[in-house]
This record gives sequence, structure tokens and C-alpha cells, in this order.
Amino acid sequence: MTESIEVKVTNLDNKASGTLALSKDVFGLPARADLLQRTVIWQLAKRQQGTHKTKTYGEVSGSTRKIVNQKGSGGARHGGIRAPQFRGGGKAFGPVVRSHAIDLPKKVRKLALKTALSVKLAEGKLLVLDAATLGGAKTKDLAGKLKALNVDSALFIDGKVLDNNFALAARSLRNIDVLPEQGANVYDILRRDTLVLTKAAVEALEARLK
Repeated sequence: MTESIEVKVTNLDNKASGTLALSKDVFGLPARADLLQRTVIWQLAKRQQGTHKTKTYGEVSGSTRKIVNQKGSGGARHGGIRAPQFRGGGKAFGPVVRSHAIDLPKKVRKLALKTALSVKLAEGKLLVLDAATLGGAKTKDLAGKLKALNVDSALFIDGKVLDNNFALAARSLRNIDVLPEQGANVYDILRRDTLVLTKAAVEALEARLK
């Protein structure tokens, strides 16, 4: 694909700021729920700490001496007091420290990111800003601008470097996330209703994903 998709560009004051041509190679792909699901599962599995742990028979305190004779007591044929059936004993088949990460090819991850961007555009939930900058780090000021843009749940993606005032002002706003271009990912794009890209983000994403 070499064609482009023309979209309107606005500023934070909700005023028109020209148009921008989006590459169909990045923003014009068909929806693929299977790709998006695989990538979200991969992301969430990778972020799990995997530090859950229970003690096994060999790790709990206590003697390994056989607590009753094998025969003659009339009771069960028990071994050591650390066996799983006793209170304070080791846990049988309990969780151990491990990585939950699974493999997902780079090609699939790249295609899924392009698909997520394309889905947002197809649904009419992609907004392009000329820039995401503020004169001061005032949450109230940013909240007013987002209300004018009719945005209450959004992921903002800027260029390689975020505007510090904008990032600080957005930090206290519920359902508003801000990421640099290199942090763009499928899970964060899908978990917010609107995707807001700056012109710098579009340029960087297209260069990275084409």
C-alpha cells in the first residue's frame, strides 16, 4: 500500500490546524481481533512478577522422623510431621517463583500495533493534534482543554520527548495516559476510548512501523 488517508489536525484549543496524510500501511489495515488478543495476553503475562512462592516439604521447619510406627497403632501410616496433610507442613504442588512471559514474534507484535492504530482510526476514535504542550503544569487548565475536545478517556502519544508541563498536568487526570512514541503499545491503546496522536508521534510511528 502506498496510498494515504487524509485526517484533520486540531490543537489543544479545539481549533483546526490543517490536515495530515496518514500512511495506509500503518493506519489502513483490517481489524484482527486474534492479533490484538494475542498481543494483550503477551503484554499482561510479561508484566506479572511471578514472585509467588510456598514452602515445600523440604523447606518447612520440623523433623523428618517418622511420627508413629508403620504398623500397630491402628492409625494412618504417616511419615514426617512436615507432610502436606499436617498443619504447618509443606505445600504440595504449590506456586514457585517463575517467569510468566510467553514468546510472541516481533512481526506479530508489529502487525498488532499497526492493527490497533488502524482500528482506532476506523472507529473514528483517533484524534491528531499539532502538539501536546502547555505553558504551565496546571491540571485544571488541561482538564478544560480536554473537555472542549470532548475527551474523557484517552491515551496521548507524543514524539520521542514528552512536554514536561503536559505530562505533569495529565498525571492527576483519571483515565488519561501520556506516553512517548517509543512506549506505544497495543494494551494501552485499547484500554482507553480515544487515541490522541501528535504530528510528531505520527511521523515517528510511521517511520518505525513501515
